[in-house]
Amino acid sequence: MQWDKLLSSKRWGNEHKNYSDPDQARSQFQVDYDRLIFSSPFRRLQNKTQVFPLPGSVFVHNRLTHSLEVASVGRSLGRIFYNKLKKENPKLDDELSLISEVGNIVAAACIAHDMGNPAFGHSGESAISNYFIEGEGVKYKDQLNDYQWADLINFEGNANALRILTHSFTGKGNGAFALTYSTLAAIVKYPCEAIVGGDKSHIYTKKYGFFQSEKEAFEKIAVELGLAEAQASPMIYKRHPLVYLVEAADDICYTIIDLEDAHRLKILSYEQVESLLLPLCDSASLPDKLKNDFGDNDARVGFMRAIAIGKLVTACSDIFFNNQEIILNGDFNKGLTDVLPDNLNPAWNAINKVSVEKIYNYNSVVEIEVAGYKVMGGLLEEFIPALINNNTKYHKKLVNLIPTQFINDKKDLYSQIQSVLDFVSGMTDIYAVEMYRKIKGISFPSIH
Repeated sequence: MQWDKLLSSKRWGNEHKNYSDPDQARSQFQVDYDRLIFSSPFRRLQNKTQVFPLPGSVFVHNRLTHSLEVASVGRSLGRIFYNKLKKENPKLDDELSLISEVGNIVAAACIAHDMGNPAFGHSGESAISNYFIEGEGVKYKDQLNDYQWADLINFEGNANALRILTHSFTGKGNGAFALTYSTLAAIVKYPCEAIVGGDKSHIYTKKYGFFQSEKEAFEKIAVELGLAEAQASPMIYKRHPLVYLVEAADDICYTIIDLEDAHRLKILSYEQVESLLLPLCDSASLPDKLKNDFGDNDARVGFMRAIAIGKLVTACSDIFFNNQEIILNGDFNKGLTDVLPDNLNPAWNAINKVSVEKIYNYNSVVEIEVAGYKVMGGLLEEFIPALINNNTKYHKKLVNLIPTQFINDKKDLYSQIQSVLDFVSGMTDIYAVEMYRKIKGISFPSIH
């Protein structure tokens, strides 16, 4: 793969237009970022769970604050990479006119990376999948082909993000978000079909990156940017190189900041968090500074978090720069945080171990996951049959609750199911619970 093809300001749905005006206040990739920031799907992330239930009096991160932080880290990773290239080759900008935009491309992709995730954290994805695996949705299996069925039983937020950004929803314009091809490609962590997703032997097939409805769209992007094809059928492409930076930014933020949130919620003591973060900070003088310069433990944790993220950004940017050739060949088969240097790797692994044991299995986290299964499954068991059949007064009333933007002219089963999934996966936690209560005619307890 070649950078001169991988970096493109061509816009999805507006390919015929020329966006090379040098007098614009913003670059095309900054335009991507701004469009996403002001969009409704992005704003809704403020009421979608990241890990912990949405905050009461104690602030914890939601999907929106997480995405903003990931974008900040991603921009740094991209900018550092550009600076290193520029130092190595002072004539770089003359040879690659868009290379200076790498940081902006990564930041835009980071902002969008969670836009396809449903309510209730990752359990929302599992709840949707479970409806088709064990719930009433099982009955549709024989009416769909294997490729379509694979999409449904492994619902994937990353693939849903690409759908949101490229699909023309009814009444929302023909060009969708009209993002640049490079930003769109940098979002797709697993550029393969669902039927081959789950193959852990390759990093680009661990999950999948597009639904059958967006297969042609992704292929168009891949061909335009010169992504390396790993397999024609079922379709597998190798990652756009900037995906590695987007993924690293995400990994760094949730790993370190989930730790900070756990401390705020008193799930982990200050002493536990300090013992985990100090090795990443890699500073002999830091314990004294923490003791002398900070008056409370929240401030101390925040300072360690900032230093730890800085160290990880430096390490990941070095790994990316030093492995350019193998990454451009599409053969780098690990995430950047999987190959951290020896001075950081043990501490990184220790944090991940504690996160699984103490944070992700904490009572309130598990409770909201269980609630998510009940709510998401309940919504699907009402709305999917209603839209497919639409043959009773009750069905018609339910269909009237689905916004027109999610209703399309396609009458095949797969498209109708997707219409409901578009509606339900876009709901915030609070809206999903309220809708569940209304259509079930029951009182549903608030989630604290």
